[in-house]
Amino acid sequence: MHDDRDERAKGASDAPHRHGDEVHTHEHGGKPHTHGAVQPADAHRHPHGHGPAPISIRGLTVSYSDGTTALKGVSIEIGAGEKVALVGANGAGKTSLFLSLVGVLRPDEGSILIGDVPVDKDHLLTVRRKVGLVFQNPDDQLFMPRIYDDVAFGPRNFGHTEGEVREKVESMLETLGVPHLLSRSSLKLSGGEKRICAIATVLVMRPRVMLFDEPAAFLDMRAKARFMEILKGLGQTRVVATHDPALAEAVSDRAIVLEDGSVTDDGPTRDVLRRNAFL
Repeated sequence: MHDDRDERAKGASDAPHRHGDEVHTHEHGGKPHTHGAVQPADAHRHPHGHGPAPISIRGLTVSYSDGTTALKGVSIEIGAGEKVALVGANGAGKTSLFLSLVGVLRPDEGSILIGDVPVDKDHLLTVRRKVGLVFQNPDDQLFMPRIYDDVAFGPRNFGHTEGEVREKVESMLETLGVPHLLSRSSLKLSGGEKRICAIATVLVMRPRVMLFDEPAAFLDMRAKARFMEILKGLGQTRVVATHDPALAEAVSDRAIVLEDGSVTDDGPTRDVLRRNAFL
């Protein structure tokens, strides 16, 4: 294992999109059903042959310094534009997989490709331009005095002029329906408003892939409905980690089940949820 729990905690606040290093972007029973799992030959190609799949994971094993194994031989391929739910109980390995996809956790075995770019220490900046991770707790992504500065953080660090930054920030907040929050502090926002602003900090960078970790956490019914409306409007390849079957069915066409760090089922969302009633 190459990263301990302290680094995981640090990564949850800054590594995928904040300070430090070179990082500046906001990463049933019976036999398992694995129609989407990586195949031995040309596994990193898009399923329909149109170039590299946005996410290709092969034999990924990740553990912590205390000996805990978080992921065990995980192999998954996700095609361009797919809407995927990563489902499983708390502690199943969902967050560990997301942190691995943005390079916060490094594998003991196996590999990850984002398109044709390997997730390793030599390609972290490129990977984090392509993959946006929205954390379970929006406070991990909102730390500046104003929401404007939170959303501007990524574009500024990638060298855009202040005029370009302002245009990007204002356009993004308008698109998400919260332009009135531009000058507000996150300390004064509701849970739903924080969630939307956290999405803005990632979406403003126009990532190819978006990852959402337990996105319905902290949301009341009205805020959850608004979030799902936004989510369904996104065109990027999207993976939503959740232990909520209703949310999984509402926002995905495909579901992948993680249990104790391993993939145990993979298929159309409704079929997977029916086979895994314990979820």
